[in-house]
This record gives sequence, C-alpha cells and structure tokens, in this order.
Amino acid sequence: MRLIEMTLPALGPALPEIVLAIGAIAMVLYGAIQGERSTRTLEIATLALLALVLVLVLRGEGKAVTFNGAFVADGFARFMKVLTLIGAGAAVLLSADFLRRDGAMRFEFPILIVLATIGMMMMISASDLIGLYVGLELQSLALYVVAAFNRENEKSTEAGLKYFVLGALSSGMLLYGASLVYGFTGTVSYAGIAAAVQGGHPGLGLIFGLVFIAAGVAFKISAVPFHMWTPDVYEGAPTPVAAFFASAPKIAAMAMTIRIFVGAFPGALHDWQQIIIFISIASMALGAFAAIGQRNIKRLMAYSSIANMGYALVGLAAGTAAGVQGVMTYMAIYLATTLGAFACILMMRRDGKPVENIDELAGLSRTNPWMAFAFSMMMFSLAGIPPLAGFWAKFYVFLAAIDAKLYTLAVIGVVTSVVGAYYYLRLVKVMYFDDAKPAFDKGDASVRGVLLISALFVLALSLMPAPLFNSAAVAAKSLF
Repeated sequence: MRLIEMTLPALGPALPEIVLAIGAIAMVLYGAIQGERSTRTLEIATLALLALVLVLVLRGEGKAVTFNGAFVADGFARFMKVLTLIGAGAAVLLSADFLRRDGAMRFEFPILIVLATIGMMMMISASDLIGLYVGLELQSLALYVVAAFNRENEKSTEAGLKYFVLGALSSGMLLYGASLVYGFTGTVSYAGIAAAVQGGHPGLGLIFGLVFIAAGVAFKISAVPFHMWTPDVYEGAPTPVAAFFASAPKIAAMAMTIRIFVGAFPGALHDWQQIIIFISIASMALGAFAAIGQRNIKRLMAYSSIANMGYALVGLAAGTAAGVQGVMTYMAIYLATTLGAFACILMMRRDGKPVENIDELAGLSRTNPWMAFAFSMMMFSLAGIPPLAGFWAKFYVFLAAIDAKLYTLAVIGVVTSVVGAYYYLRLVKVMYFDDAKPAFDKGDASVRGVLLISALFVLALSLMPAPLFNSAAVAAKSLF
C-alpha cells in the first residue's frame, strides 16, 4: 500500500481534465447505445459538464504540479482555461440548431468538442514537451473531424482535408523542433530547458529547434507565414465550427506559446524575441491588407483573426510580465468580440438558407436595429476604436512593447490597426448607409443569447477594463 501511494501521482491538479475525460467516455457509451436520439441530451450534458469543470478550475488556488512536473496548475493556467471553457460552451450553443437545421448534426459533435477541450486544457498546463505534444494532438485530431463534420458539403470536406494535411505538417515540424531541443539540452521539461540555456548563449542546434517549435505553434494560432489554411477552413467549415476555431483553440494555442517561450527559454529571450517580432509584424500586415478585398464575411473574419494574433504577439515579444498580462487581456476581449461577431454571422439567414456575402448586410439597421448595433459594436471593438474594449486590448499590448523599448513594433502595430479599421468600418457603412435588403430570418434563441452576453461583456469591459486587467496581472505573475 505504501509503495502504491509513493508511485501514484497526486491527481488533484488535473482533476478538471480527469472529470472531462470521464464525462467524454460516458457520453460516447450513451451515444453508442441510444444513437441519434441522444443528440439533444448530449448537448445538454456537454454544457453541464463544461460548467462543472469551469467551477473546478475556478476553485483552484496557488500553484500545483503533477505527473513528475509535466502538468502544472497555476494562476496563468486557470485564467486561460476559463476562457477556453467559455469558448467551447459557446460553440455548443451556436452549433446545435444550425447543424440540426442543415441535417449535419450527429451525436458525435458535442463529444468531439469535449475531447478537443481536454486537449486544449492539457496544452495550457503542459510543462514539458511530451505533455505539450499529447495535448496538441488530442485537440488537433478532434478538430480535423469537426472541420469536415458536414459530410454532405464539399466545402466542409475540403476544409477538413486541408486542415488535416497542413496540421500534420505543422505537428511534424513541432515534433522535430522538440527533438532537437531535447538532443541539445538532455531534458524535455521546461524547467530543465530553462536551466540549460540560463547562460543566455544557446547553441546553433538549440536555436534551430526553437525555430521549428515556433513554426509549429505559429500554425496553431494561424500566424503568418503558416496562416494559409485559415481563410479556406473558415469559409468551408460550418459557421459554428468556424466560430469555435476562431475562439477556444486560439486561446489554448496562445497560452501554449507563452508557456513555451517564457517558461522554457527565458535565457534565450533575444533569440526568440526576433522570431516573435517577425511573425507579429507579418501577421498584422497581412491581416490588415488581405482582408480589404474580401467579399465573404467568414473569409474576412479569418484575416481578422490572423491580424489579431499578430497584435497579441506584440505583448509576448516584450518578454515581460506586463507583456504577458497584455496578451491575456487581449485574448479575453478577443474571445468576446469574436463570439459576438460569429453570432451575428449565424443570424444571416434568408428563407432558411445562410448567406455569407458582405453586401447581404445592406440596410440591416432598418430591418434589425438590435443586430446592426451589436454587430457594429463588435466591429468597432475589433478595430480598436476607443472607448470600446478592443481599444484597451491593443492599448495594453502596445504599452508593454513600448516599455520593452520595442518602439518600431508598436508603431507598425498602430499603423496596421488603422489600415485594418477600414474593412471593419466598411461593414458598419453597409449596415447603416446602403439600401436595405430583405430582412433576415429570426435567429435561434441560443445564438441570440450568445450575442447578448458577448455584447454586455464588451460594454462592461469598455467602461471598466480594470478588473480584467488586474486579474490578468495576478495570473501573469505566476509565470515569472
């Protein structure tokens, strides 16, 4: 008995993930027995399970590690897991009626969301390269299937195939980078790697490993030059799936990126800082200019997502606690605005069929003033126009860059933000000043609910950003 107690790890820090895994197994068994009749029940069970896990995450205190240091539960992990769980829950709410109406809803969908969420939470808490890769693959395998979930739609199948092929390539690059890092440091744990590069002069082989890891994580956050899958997958996948891709996985991937570079390579700051600065500038520039000519609203949101990941990386490039704090604040506000924007896109239906062309929004302020106001608020926030929440998101990351003396990066960020404001404001112009088109169908209750909560959250953060910023400050300090 004493031997068993000594060898078994303390599982308390990983309790939320364990509960999710047990819940997923139970849901698979129930779905296999009941068949398609279980779909609605499993949707409700998924929401209840995510709510339970959210409570367990919020109840955590301090810093705890398990699995021989491979898994860490700290303030940073809790903050990012809360955002991830909210994004996953919103995806279930947005998808239910949409997929059922299109005949694409099956009982496996909510189960895949749960499995992807387990992987995302593992990515956030992983404290060594093996744990990171296990979490990453668990998330990715579920997302490959979700992207192609509407099997009757050629675009959806194409989106899933593209995401799978390019995702496998990025996973291979990340794994190769991890093997190089292990070969030159002799350890896979972040603490061990940090100790090996403590002198601030990593060898050439270690820098090569760092570059390959950066390439792998850049794909996961859809940052340039590994962004090529994003517009096609967003356009081809069912709209609720695109909303999921744009929210929870981005939060988890950004958390994983922060923990790798800040936790494992603090001694190589000047080496990885140059990589992050390049990726950030390229993402901001491409997202700003490539979106200008888009006519499809989902492709526009894809390029907006690329640009937003570039802005978030501005904070990481600073390499400071204030920079990480800015990134966490940015991701929380990005989550709210993105979910709100996709809720509006889901309400773009006429005669039961979805429409995705930007021109279909013409005159929306006269046919549905509430939706036009909410959509405009999301666009203004994404553009970073004061005093909305998106302004504070960009303000904090640019401030961190200036404090770190990265003046050129901050200036480029401001300039690309001004360019990007053009296509956001164009949507507002279409809704308020163009001749009105026929009204959209009445949106689903769950979609309207997500839009209302997102709008209230953005309004609250616009007026009082301090509580979120202070919570991010406390969480960021747990990394340093």
